[in-house]
Amino acid sequence: MRKTEKSADDFWREYGEKTGEKVLAHSIGRYVSGWEEFDSNRWTSIWGLVIATSGGFRFHHFPQQSWLDSLFGGGRLEEPKERTIFIPKEKIISARLLTETKWWKKFLVPSQPQLVIDYHDGDNTRRLLVEVVIKAKDPGIGDLVEKLNH
Repeated sequence: MRKTEKSADDFWREYGEKTGEKVLAHSIGRYVSGWEEFDSNRWTSIWGLVIATSGGFRFHHFPQQSWLDSLFGGGRLEEPKERTIFIPKEKIISARLLTETKWWKKFLVPSQPQLVIDYHDGDNTRRLLVEVVIKAKDPGIGDLVEKLNH
């Protein structure tokens, strides 16, 4: 018997219930820099969900282990686990999307747009960078940036 899979709507409803916040917009992205815990532990270039909620911004990495990881990761001391970033709405200064505009750079070095979030971290201002995946039929990233700025 095949395990029944959750629908996307069920997943996002349950995610909202788990966090106690309404999910306003979401996408997929790759963490680049700007979160002290991730940077100090060298958790760069990990993929996760990029989420705007009624409470702020969330990046949620769900670990996955492929057969290659199993083959070559035998000596790993630490089991993969979920990693999250949460920036409360009141600490977000601004959010914007940076995209390459020069056609020759797009051609020579294709890259994903970057979501840039400036936020307060105590007395300091910090900048979080996340590359986001934009699909042709998914206007979600524009919604995400808009929701983070309101």
